[in-house]
Amino acid sequence: MNRLSPTLSLYLARQFTVAFLAALGVIVGLIMLFDMIELLRRTVTIDIGLAALIGMALLKMPHTVQETLPFIVLIAMMFALFRLARSHELVVIRSAGVSVWQVLGPPILLVAAVGVLNVVFFNPIAADMYETYQRREDMMLARGATTLNVGEGGLWLREVRGDVASIVHADRLHQDGSVLRLRGNVTIFLTDTHEGLQHRYQAPTGDILDGFIRLDDAVELAPGKTAIDHKELFLPSGITAAKVQDSFASPESMSIWSLPRFIRFSEEAGFSVIPHRLYWQSLLVSPFMLLAMTLLAAVFCLSATTRAMTWTMRGLAGLGVGFLFYFFNRFTYALGLSATLPIVLAAWAPTVITMLLGLGYLFHREDG
Repeated sequence: MNRLSPTLSLYLARQFTVAFLAALGVIVGLIMLFDMIELLRRTVTIDIGLAALIGMALLKMPHTVQETLPFIVLIAMMFALFRLARSHELVVIRSAGVSVWQVLGPPILLVAAVGVLNVVFFNPIAADMYETYQRREDMMLARGATTLNVGEGGLWLREVRGDVASIVHADRLHQDGSVLRLRGNVTIFLTDTHEGLQHRYQAPTGDILDGFIRLDDAVELAPGKTAIDHKELFLPSGITAAKVQDSFASPESMSIWSLPRFIRFSEEAGFSVIPHRLYWQSLLVSPFMLLAMTLLAAVFCLSATTRAMTWTMRGLAGLGVGFLFYFFNRFTYALGLSATLPIVLAAWAPTVITMLLGLGYLFHREDG
């Protein structure tokens, strides 16, 4: 096997980089266009300025780019190989004894770097922006009045009922069937619509039941009044265990660094966090998914032929198989969400299968 020269390696890497940036620019433009159309459709009856909609589309864009990154890599690799074949450079490279793996080496290293940087650096930024987008979307569409924050700092929950808003805090919580057990420094604030404090309740323990919150050994405090002790106190509330579960932050709005802490805390509290665990595994496998798409592009487009019809058929076949991979991946993801498949298997199986098929074909083609 001939050693690949640094000059040729840099040239191949540059070809892929140009193709990747071109594909990224086109995909980002299409994402912005479709997101703006969707936002305009959903806000046709709401008075919202164009600048605000553009801002929301920009906030959502990094998350969507993450979702489409495998296809960006697939298209970029196919386009780079097509350019090399059209200019007959691929013929010269292969005639000089350069193997398939030497040709694919520089792009694979770049794709691996993109995958790692995407998970380590880009994902936290995209998650924060997507969380902001979801908050603005909820405000824009006036969805619900219950907000929830669950983490290592305990439970913080805000509920609005008529002209009164209640804020519930507890250091720890645990789900027991349809009951939420609140433990450690349980505090409830009742405020009016102008955030003026009306009552404050403190208790060592409490329970969230259907229709009300029960506090044990509670102390009631109100501005200008003496404290009142309650052996057992019931406060009306629309908060339920199901609503708390539904109010959990979506996995997509949490970074890869914050997901393990959230999963650990929620599992200790007795909540089901299958979507968050599955999404975390999908982030871990994403660099390998990009490598699988690179191999898939090479399977269909690593050819020295310059015939337009041949390349058109190869390109369409590659895109078709890429979409099949995407649907297979979403199918196993859905099976993982429904607990039909183990979470690790649901997240990793499509990528591992695609990589093995791509490697098997290329080994057979190169070494017979």
